[in-house]
This record gives sequence, structure tokens and C-alpha cells, in this order.
Amino acid sequence: MKKKIEKLSIIITLIFSSILGWISIKFFGEYGWTIFIMIPLIIGFLPPFIVSRSKEVTRNKSYKLSFSVLGLACLGLLIFAIEGIICIIMASPILVLLTLLGSYLGFATQKIKPINSTNTTLFLIFGTIGFMSFDNLNEPKGLIPITTKITVNSDIEKVWKNVVTFNKINEPEDWIFKTGIAYPTDATIQGVGVGAIRYCNFSTGSFVEPITKWEKPNLLQFVVKEQPIPMNELNPFWEVHPPHLDGYFKSYKGQFRLVKIEENITAIEGTTLYQVDITPEIYWKFWSSFIIHKIHERVLNHIKKESEEK
Repeated sequence: MKKKIEKLSIIITLIFSSILGWISIKFFGEYGWTIFIMIPLIIGFLPPFIVSRSKEVTRNKSYKLSFSVLGLACLGLLIFAIEGIICIIMASPILVLLTLLGSYLGFATQKIKPINSTNTTLFLIFGTIGFMSFDNLNEPKGLIPITTKITVNSDIEKVWKNVVTFNKINEPEDWIFKTGIAYPTDATIQGVGVGAIRYCNFSTGSFVEPITKWEKPNLLQFVVKEQPIPMNELNPFWEVHPPHLDGYFKSYKGQFRLVKIEENITAIEGTTLYQVDITPEIYWKFWSSFIIHKIHERVLNHIKKESEEK
């Protein structure tokens, strides 16, 4: 009987979480507070809460039940080709923390008499409606600027040429680009000056960048007309293409600013202005900003190498 109740609690939690996830992603098209806050809290809370209605549950048992559900949920995302390994790893700190919190709350409720199945069910229903409504209303707040700087031991004219276009970059050694994250390979351009089209080619496709400001040799600005997917997801079972690869991360503008420090010393600033439509934004902005800095460093270090060659 004891094991039966535990299994039932796991099954109920998995079904409930799956329904919430399906509604949030497939129906509302949102990767937000419901997915990354509400669901891990439910995964943590429900198993110990359900079991404690029949028998007392220890704190350690609560944690075991909750993290069993989290592990099965992540495995299900892979098996049913819903998600890839890298995004699960990226989300894991927040998933683990909130599952832990939910599990503790589920354990603690057995000592609070007013909390019963009826008012808990009502709380979960209205809480879920609240989170989904917030997701639907919560839009990204403007563009996020990311700037990376580097100093090149070369004259500004030569550096400018290597900024506008650059040759094939060696295969990446940085670990982040070995996970499927898109990385720049080379850049070409059609035309000269404002209106020219620059193509910054990545491992997943090309950024099409019409030039909006051409102040040789100091400033190159562009908008992003087209862009490829930000990564190729890894999945041990299938090829996957989760919805968040399409339009949830978008670059809008970019620029290179060159400053002559001395005759053969040039400073370059590479800037990307982007938007991430996945919440909590403060959490996902950490990952996206980190990745953009790595992309900038890859390009700028290549420009530095090319410009400093005799």
C-alpha cells in the first residue's frame, strides 16, 4: 500500500505537469513563469503532499519523491523529442532549486491542519491560471545591449578591413560551442557603404545584415534582417527542434566601433542588441549574454590575429 501511494503520487504529478507544459507551450506559445517556476514547484510539492495525506513523510523521503519526478520529467522530454540535453542543463539550476523548495513545502504541509486536499487543489488551479495569465501579458522590455572590447596591435585601416569581412575562423575550442550552440565561421559583404549587405555566417546559417552606417574606419552599424536558429539541440534518441529555437531569441542590431589609440594600436568594440522572450528574463539573460560575449570574443580574437599578421 505504501509503495502504491508513492507511485500514484509520481504518476499524478507527471500527468498534471505535462498538461500544464503542453498548454503553456503548444497553446499559448510561452516559455515563461509557468514552465520554469510553477511546474518545478508543483513537481516538488505534489508527491510529498499526496503521500502525506495517508502517512507521515520524512523530509528526505519528500526530496527523493520530488527529484524522482523531476528526473522522469527530464527523461520524458528527451524520449518524446520535446527538448534537448543542452537546454535542460541550462534550466537545471532553477529547476533543481524550485523543486527543492516545492518539496520542502509539500513536506511542511503535513504539520499544518488547515491545509487539505480541497483548498490545495483550488490554490493550484488559481495559481496556475495566474501564472499563465502573467506569461501571456509579460512581453520583453526593449533591447538588451552586449558589448565586448579588445585591443589590436595594428593600424586602424587594416583592422577595419578585417571587421567588414573576415576569412574562415578555425574550428572552435571553447566548450560552449561544442554543445550545439551556433558559432560564427566567416563574414562576407555585397556592396560598399550604407545599403551594402553583410553576411555573418554561423554554423547553423547566416545572419543577413544590411549596413545602416558606414563611417570608415571608425563605425560600422547594421540591422539584422534574417538570422539562423541559435543552436542545434542535442538529443540521444532523436533529432529535435523545440519551438524555443524559432523567434524566442532574436538579434536586432549590431555595430563595430574602432578607435585609434596610437599609430599601430586600435581598440574595437563589438555590440549586439538582442531580445530574449523567455522568462524569468533575469535568469535567461545571464545565459544569452554569456553566449553572446563568447561569440564576440571568437570574432574579435580572429580579427586581432588577422590584423596583427605581418
